[in-house]
Amino acid sequence: MSSISISHISKSYGPVRALDDVSFDIQPGEVFGLIGPDGSGKTSLFRIIATLLLPDEGSATVEGYDTRQGMRAIRRITGYMPGKFSLYEDLTVEENLRFFATLFGTTIEQGYDSIKAIYSQIEPFKNRKAGALSGGMKQKLALSCALVHQPKVLLLDEPTTGVDPVSRKELWDMLGMLKERGITIVAATPYIDEIRRCEQVAYLNQGHVAGIGTADEILSKFKDVFNPDPIPAVKHQEEAEPVIEVEHLVKAFGTFHAVDDISFSVHRGEIFGFLGANGAGKTTAMHILTGLNQPTSGKGRVMGLDVSTQHEEIKRNIGYMSQRFSLYEDMTIAENLRLFGGIYGMTDDDIRRKTDEVLRELGMEAQRDTIVKSIPLGWKQKLAFSASIFHEPGIVFLDEPTGGVDAATRRQFWQLIYQAAQRGITVFVTTHYMDEAEYCDRISIMVDGKISAMGTPAELKQKYQQPDMDGVFTMLARQSTRHD
Repeated sequence: MSSISISHISKSYGPVRALDDVSFDIQPGEVFGLIGPDGSGKTSLFRIIATLLLPDEGSATVEGYDTRQGMRAIRRITGYMPGKFSLYEDLTVEENLRFFATLFGTTIEQGYDSIKAIYSQIEPFKNRKAGALSGGMKQKLALSCALVHQPKVLLLDEPTTGVDPVSRKELWDMLGMLKERGITIVAATPYIDEIRRCEQVAYLNQGHVAGIGTADEILSKFKDVFNPDPIPAVKHQEEAEPVIEVEHLVKAFGTFHAVDDISFSVHRGEIFGFLGANGAGKTTAMHILTGLNQPTSGKGRVMGLDVSTQHEEIKRNIGYMSQRFSLYEDMTIAENLRLFGGIYGMTDDDIRRKTDEVLRELGMEAQRDTIVKSIPLGWKQKLAFSASIFHEPGIVFLDEPTGGVDAATRRQFWQLIYQAAQRGITVFVTTHYMDEAEYCDRISIMVDGKISAMGTPAELKQKYQQPDMDGVFTMLARQSTRHD
């Protein structure tokens, strides 16, 4: 008998058909990958399997229980870890775990053996609020919460998005241990290395099952989507003049030094990669450089402006794109661009001219008056990037701009970055995708608040005798002595 059986499932939201006649079976104890672009129907399918959503047509069973009639039984044997971690950030680690145990009619003590291997790594921080944990630690807590009632089936909806490569590897090693205990695991992921760790993979596209098979079969058949050829190098003008200068920068929170005496410079026109594991200090450093925070000590200048005293001026003279894209979903595409132009003090004539230019470059003229929340993620991403450089700043900061996005869409996004660099815009980017690190002119890697390595991708691979940037990053990040 299959552990999970999906038979002719369809689900619509108004005129949008999220799932259209989806069928496949998952065997007991299997690690099954559910992959596809944003909006392909993965989350809807997870929610149907978890009995949080009813299908319009078709049926699904979990361990023999029908998702319509056997809702209570399925919830007792299923653990679900949605993409947003589902943690209560104002509760402590232990309070979160106790709450989830209570929901399932059990206790931490009763379920401890089933989570010991994972929970023991964060148990020293059991009195810390979940909101104060790093991404990797949140991930382990969320997994512990999903396992505390000893489920037979574990559903993971992109659990590693926004998490550094080392923490991602650790989570998948943990999933390997769970498989050995006979737990059936269904995981969605945009990462190629994680897809390869699945025994069977279903590729969803626009609500349909476009393909099902082994990871190698699917990655080969749909290479253009999941593993496109790298972007060829594009020449862009780089000048010796620094647009970022940092000298002995420190940011302390009490006795904890999130940023611990870092020094570096970034040249005008350079694509500079700023890498580090979760908790390494890179986000804190970026907040200082973008005027969102001020240093405890040391010096920093961005576009000639002092980070300690001229942070408001810095905000007006840079571009910034956060991982959450920073668009207003209930406004149209043109209204978003008009808003960003107004924030940066552009004239009405310049805003109109630039809006026409951006929409033409993106091929989105026909969508000018379309509400942003109704457009695909890849379009939102390109639009958000265009909005961040709408005022043609000298430098743009990109904070994990491609998190959770498929490889083909990420490739398109980097083509936009190259185009911006060709126009002389300096690009300062953080990413957890090591293939993207290869596209940078230079890279710095932070470990425990300090810069452990800096150089071109070729220089770093040669220095640390690694075949790729993933190997370099993993080697350095594992030297961390911080536990959170």
